Amino acid sequence: MCVGDRPMHGYEMIQELDSRTGGAWRPSPGSIYPTLQLLEDEGLIAATTEGSGGGRRRFALTEAGQAEASQAAQEPPWNEFAQDTINSWHDMREAGIQAMSALRQVMTTGTDDQRERAAQVLNETRQKLYAILAESE
Repeated sequence: MCVGDRPMHGYEMIQELDSRTGGAWRPSPGSIYPTLQLLEDEGLIAATTEGSGGGRRRFALTEAGQAEASQAAQEPPWNEFAQDTINSWHDMREAGIQAMSALRQVMTTGTDDQRERAAQVLNETRQKLYAILAESE
């Protein structure tokens, strides 16, 4: 985990994982914070609070956590995301963003007929995407 590099709060960890995987892995706060609580309960990390008055909690490895991290450092999980996978992820995300932009244009400036045809295209696209997932390798 990136907390081995330096003490971090949960949102910093989310950003770090997002950065290290080129955007392919961005865990949600709903997965990060329970994991941090579990690691704290197991004595692998310890929290400190920034400033006075209930600032953000930063997490750092304990001695036991450092031992675990050194074993896990042999193959960090973000190494699973090869550059080709990251490039593919970016290509897909960019295509989705562009499609949403086109849809927004149709929704705001298109005629009723154009919006109806766009809905048909979206339904066909959804079905084709599920068909891709259903294919066996």
